[in-house]
Amino acid sequence: MSLVRIRAVMLRHWIVLRRAPHRWFEISFWPVMDVLLWGSVGAYVKQQTPGSQAGTVYLLAGIVMFWTFTQAQFSIALGVNEETWTRNILNVMTTPVKEVEYIVGIALFGLLKLALCLLTLTASTIVFFGFDLSDVGWSVIPIVALLLINGWALALMVVGLVLRFGQSAEILIWGFNYVIMAFSGVMVPSSSLPSGLRIVAQQLPTTRAFAALRAVLDGKPLPWGMLGLSLIGSLVFLAGAIAFSSWLLAVFRKRGFVTRYS
Repeated sequence: MSLVRIRAVMLRHWIVLRRAPHRWFEISFWPVMDVLLWGSVGAYVKQQTPGSQAGTVYLLAGIVMFWTFTQAQFSIALGVNEETWTRNILNVMTTPVKEVEYIVGIALFGLLKLALCLLTLTASTIVFFGFDLSDVGWSVIPIVALLLINGWALALMVVGLVLRFGQSAEILIWGFNYVIMAFSGVMVPSSSLPSGLRIVAQQLPTTRAFAALRAVLDGKPLPWGMLGLSLIGSLVFLAGAIAFSSWLLAVFRKRGFVTRYS
C-alpha cells in the first residue's frame, strides 16, 4: 500500500466535506437530534419513576455508541457512494489507487469524522442532560473498537451490494443500520425483544458490545469474556464481509456495471 495514495483519498474527501456545508449534517445535526429525542424519552421515564437513572443513562450512552457504529459504517459506504453520485468511479478505477488503499483512506478519514461526531454528542449530552459518557473511563475503548469493526464490516457488505445492484440499493446504507439498532439492544437489553427474535439478537457481536456497555454503566467491571466472544464474532463478520464484497466487485468488473456510473 502507498501512504501517498491513501493520503490523497483522505484529502479528496476532506475537500468535499469542507466545501459542502450540508454534509456536516451527519456530524452535527442528526447526532444532536438523536440526543434530544432519546434523552427526552429518558427524562420522561425518569419523571414517571422517581429515583431511577437507568432509563436516561442507557438511552444517552446507547445513542452515543450507536453513532460510533454509524459513523464507521457511513465513512466507507457513503465515501464509495460519493464516487457513484458524481459519476467519478470510473476515473478512480483508472488511477493507480488500489481498492484496499481507497477503503483504508476513507476509513481513516471516517475516524476524523467520528471524532468530530463524538465531540458533538458529548457536548450535547452534557449541555442538555448533564450526562458525560467519558466519566466511565477507559472501559469504553474496547467497546468502541468492536463497534468500529462491525461498522466497517457492514459498510463493505453494503458497498458490494450497491456496486452489484446499482444505486437503488443505497437505501440499505440506512436500512441495515436500523436493523442493527433494533436487534442489538442499543438502549435496552435484548431480552426485551419478542421471544422469537432474541435468538437472532444473541448471535450478533454488537449485542454483546452494548450489553458490556450497560454493565459498565451499572458500575460493574468490564466483562472481558463477553467482549472476547464479541471480538471473535466481529472478526468473522469482517472476514465474511471482505470475501462477499470482493466477490461482488469481481462481478461488477466482469459484467461492466461501471457503465451505470459513467
